[in-house]
Amino acid sequence: MGAPRPIPSPNIWNWPEVYERENAAQDADGAIWAALRAAVPWAGHDVLDVGCGDGFHLPVFAAEATSVTGVEPHPPLVRRARERLGDALPVLEAGAEALPLPDASVDLVHARTGYFFGPGCEPGLAEAQRVLRPGGAIAIVDLDATVAPYGAWMRADMPSYDPMAVERFFADQGFSMLRVPTVWRFPDAATRDAVLRIEFSSAVGDRAVAQTPQLHLPVGYRVHVRRKTLLT
Repeated sequence: MGAPRPIPSPNIWNWPEVYERENAAQDADGAIWAALRAAVPWAGHDVLDVGCGDGFHLPVFAAEATSVTGVEPHPPLVRRARERLGDALPVLEAGAEALPLPDASVDLVHARTGYFFGPGCEPGLAEAQRVLRPGGAIAIVDLDATVAPYGAWMRADMPSYDPMAVERFFADQGFSMLRVPTVWRFPDAATRDAVLRIEFSSAVGDRAVAQTPQLHLPVGYRVHVRRKTLLT
């Protein structure tokens, strides 16, 4: 049997240029980065970003970390990340369930908007645990579907998705959770509309555009953190 096939990310897989503009608009005030630095400071440590996409976030870690490695399963995004970063940072083609790193080799495993569904991601969590050093942490950043209006649009597109069940899953797995309010800020209406339309179905995307006349949008996130127990 080969490696498990990744769950597609239709937004960045199909519209990477629009998603680049989305990344630039997200968390305009740096609230997620502030929450991460407080919970899992990475200065002087080795960082692994799982599902790093085209590498947008890797330079932020690299400004303080000793080393940063990106892992991404989708070959076109791996190519884009390598074009972005050159030889500065390694980006490896692999999925979360088969990380190409040795045991106990990193201090922080970061995964952003990649673990929405909770149950089913146990193999990825086990791999993160394997590559972490004792005392290291996994930090999962996901959109908080309990927060309107973005969360309501998410649930309209995924009526079977139960955000509270996902939160219970991570709590049962030993994660703490912090809700982080953020603001997305768009440079113009065309960017706002394009971003909202790649995130949702046609009908829900139209609704999101109609309900967002301004160039900013409040979006809730949750940050789940679990540390690997120190050896005694």
